[in-house]
Amino acid sequence: MPNRRFFTANQLKAIALFCMLLDHMWATIVPGREWMTCVGRIAFPIFAFELAQGYTHTHDLRAYAKRLLLLAVVSEVPFDMVAGGTYFYPWHQNVAWTLLAGLWACHCADRCRTAPTLPEKLPPLLGLLAALLLPGLLLTDYGTAGVVIILLFRLTRGGGWRSCLAQAVGLFVVSQYMLIGQVYPVGPFEVQQECFALLALPLIWLYNGQHGRKNKALQHAAYAFYPAHLLVLGMLFMAK
Repeated sequence: MPNRRFFTANQLKAIALFCMLLDHMWATIVPGREWMTCVGRIAFPIFAFELAQGYTHTHDLRAYAKRLLLLAVVSEVPFDMVAGGTYFYPWHQNVAWTLLAGLWACHCADRCRTAPTLPEKLPPLLGLLAALLLPGLLLTDYGTAGVVIILLFRLTRGGGWRSCLAQAVGLFVVSQYMLIGQVYPVGPFEVQQECFALLALPLIWLYNGQHGRKNKALQHAAYAFYPAHLLVLGMLFMAK
């Protein structure tokens, strides 16, 4: 039977970046087009999946964390321009902080699982608790829910229908009950707009396990896209 999975990690990342761009354009320069933010819900689950994959395959966790930390610091002012229309907006922090917390959560969860005794499990367990709580307390984008989504992809990485089912159920629960936003009536129920995130799963399930073209310039460009597009949109938004 031919392998029907054809998306590389690079292609998934490109899709996520495009969906994120639409969402941020809706939030700044083209308000009123609600379909753009609905499509934008696809971005974070792909980023969470790729981070869980990156954690699994990285040879240097410290370097990975440093890249995310640098991204978070560089992106904060552009994000504040988009989120608050100002250069300093302490009520909402950019999503790179959430990704960094998710990376730490994956590390702590693994250490907790492999520690042989209860006293040795305690430090990573406390680290995992901090990774879950701090994003919510610091008001990072997606907050605690984002870290939970990252852990979901880390814990369901085995593949197969059971993993797919767990991802679908887990992502629905997080989107419906942990994230608050626009709701849509569906019969007697109200469904959160965040549930459009489930549209990311078919794309993720088509991941073929390949990174795609390895190129430092492409890697740096993917990282730079986040603060760069926020800066452009932020300037346009503040100039209105």
